[in-house]
Amino acid sequence: MSLRIAIVAGEASGDLLASALIRALQVRRPDLHFEGIAGPQMIAAGCECLYPLERLSVMGLTEALGRYLELLPVRARLKKRWLAEPPALFIGVDAPDFNLSLEEGLRKAGITTAHYVSPSVWAWRRYRIRKIARAVDRMLTLFPFEADFYREHDVPVSFVGHPLTDIIPVDTNQDAVRRALNLPAEGEYIALLPGSRSHELDYLAGPMVGTARWLTEHRPGIAFIAPMINTDMRARFQRVLEQHGQGLDIRLIDGQSREAMTAADGVLLASGTATLEAMLLNRPMVVAYRLHPLSFQIMKALFSVRHIALPNLLAGKQLIPELLQSEATPERLGAALLELLENDEQRLKLSDEFSGIRASLGNDAAARAADAILELLPS
Repeated sequence: MSLRIAIVAGEASGDLLASALIRALQVRRPDLHFEGIAGPQMIAAGCECLYPLERLSVMGLTEALGRYLELLPVRARLKKRWLAEPPALFIGVDAPDFNLSLEEGLRKAGITTAHYVSPSVWAWRRYRIRKIARAVDRMLTLFPFEADFYREHDVPVSFVGHPLTDIIPVDTNQDAVRRALNLPAEGEYIALLPGSRSHELDYLAGPMVGTARWLTEHRPGIAFIAPMINTDMRARFQRVLEQHGQGLDIRLIDGQSREAMTAADGVLLASGTATLEAMLLNRPMVVAYRLHPLSFQIMKALFSVRHIALPNLLAGKQLIPELLQSEATPERLGAALLELLENDEQRLKLSDEFSGIRASLGNDAAARAADAILELLPS
């Protein structure tokens, strides 16, 4: 007789995490049956799709209110279904705005709940920890400092590691990647990653193109590669280039952000998961971030940490430059990158720090997550 597991994932990253978790659990417990909000990779892993993941992936703060309201009855129907026929366990994968309320309601009815991927409660809006404590029987975190935070607040937690450590190899072949991207083996490249969201690109494209010009003037012969997540973002960046990037050697490519960072000698990027990827690729980097001034002041008031870049958060100190708001100027960004390119000793020290952080994240994250989940299931 199969044991039912309810699971809800949001966004493509959640689909990837959830599908790996489902497969790891099936190896250990072939009697498990999964159902819930699923993406294509979860479905391929054997999850019964009650609603497509695309319905949930509109939960971002910038999405239309109408689509958000559309999800409220979806959550209500799922709750009603699982209260009427309780699963052995509910697993919420990321999507905290959707999942935590669902988890709280199910747990109140006696259904065991787990949440995979901590919201950034340790960084801002810490008051959310009270709701999390009510909602989950176990939090599964990607980073060790997150687990420390939950232990301090008496929330049951398991640190399982980040799946990117399993995906990104320790050693990468820069020459091979450059050939694949039709870049010359010789020469110096900087990867420009202005973010995956339109508002990030709107605020960072100009400073990044300005930084490219500053570096070109101070380091003749340097070139740039800018991966764009989709055609809309490419068109937005292209418009900035046409206005401010005449004469610069900046090549736009579709997707392939990880390949672009591998091919580069340094990276200028927006804060986000890409900073973790750059660290695992052992690439020196400078982080820039800009928001609307009012949004920045609100976030600053709610923020509880000194750093925003993941390598700095994981190290507990500033390893890589973070230049925010008015500090993110072409002159300051360019100077920070130039220092990394010219200082061999600094790059070696940074590489050693990155290697130590990578080791702290462990490996085989899906298996470790599955083992943590099994502790919550009846034998």
